[in-house]
Amino acid sequence: MLKSDHTSSLTPEAKNQTINLKSTAPTATDNLESFIQAMPDVVCLSHLRWDFVYQRPQHLLSRFAKHTRLFFFEEPYFYDGAKPRLEVSLRDPNVHIIVAHLPHGLTPQESDAIQIELVNNFIKEQQLNRFIAWYYTPMALEVYGHLQPALTVYDCMDELSAFKGASPRLRELEVDLFKKADLVFTGGHSIYESKRTQHPDVYAFPSSIDKAHFAQARTGMPEPEDQKNIPHPRFGFYGVVDERFDIELLREVAALRPDWHWVIIGPVVKIDPAILPQAENIHYLGGKDYKELPAYLSTWDVATMPFAINESTKFISPTKTPEYLAGGKPVVSTPIRDVIRPYGDQNLVHIASTAQEFVTALEKALQQREDKQWLAETDAFLANISWDHTWQNMVSLIQIALTEKTK
Repeated sequence: MLKSDHTSSLTPEAKNQTINLKSTAPTATDNLESFIQAMPDVVCLSHLRWDFVYQRPQHLLSRFAKHTRLFFFEEPYFYDGAKPRLEVSLRDPNVHIIVAHLPHGLTPQESDAIQIELVNNFIKEQQLNRFIAWYYTPMALEVYGHLQPALTVYDCMDELSAFKGASPRLRELEVDLFKKADLVFTGGHSIYESKRTQHPDVYAFPSSIDKAHFAQARTGMPEPEDQKNIPHPRFGFYGVVDERFDIELLREVAALRPDWHWVIIGPVVKIDPAILPQAENIHYLGGKDYKELPAYLSTWDVATMPFAINESTKFISPTKTPEYLAGGKPVVSTPIRDVIRPYGDQNLVHIASTAQEFVTALEKALQQREDKQWLAETDAFLANISWDHTWQNMVSLIQIALTEKTK
């Protein structure tokens, strides 16, 4: 069992501080390597679609898929005339995307019953006898809660109950998932603080980064065609544009400085696109592939995170914070708790609340572009942050939990 004498005597909270709040990766050992080579299959139950936006689930689960089979179950599609079936498609080697196709008009109970039968048949066909159940939403318990995995992990990346259109049953089902889960991981420190008393083994794993990917933005990449004619200074944002995006802040800042240009990249979901501010200095370029993001980031003058301050953003830990910094860009954000701590506290990111404060912060950020000391401090902070380290820490905890369950 990979568990040092020091770590094994700690409480889960203390272990959390030792293992990941300090970003200290467990030492790789032959024992861990052997476990990775014999990794159980992973069955992920997700509210997000694999092909939507490449983020935390894809970063983590693609690393599992290098060593074992990954089965990523998405929420079903409903349409007229659909014959109940599971559509299975392959993305990368070992990455299986599974989505149910169901007819319109089913009651929730009928939908669940059909999916349960389809899933049971699939589990049998694939000979999934030993697997890790990896939950991103408690709502999945209604279809998958009867499964008997070797281990259950709840990767709680967001407070889904606070999101627009959330099911009123979500909080109740999360209580059930805490009872079922062997391990709970959280997507940031704020949500860790909210969940840590609800389960004996909760560990914080804040947003991490693929530094090499975003460091390409420092190399003078070719300008994307749909961005090349946008004047400077350019202030950019990429990500999902939904109820978490402060459209009024964007409207006000764009009006205060009409000579500044905004580049907004990402799909618009759960809000009416018609309510987005329209101005000559605001440019909506739509969604882009993850591989394209460094090229867009490369010629921004400042990267931004104009998040609304509301219930849906109370516990978010934006992955784009370290990504922007890895690209060498100054960053201005609204006061998101997991951005203030640690990035704002260490003067790596500018924090602003009102439109006028945002303008002032952007002016400071423009002056920071050639600040070599700031960049050196940023790189030092990012030095030990990576999705590889995060994944290895998680695997170490999974190994410990599986070993303890089989004692």
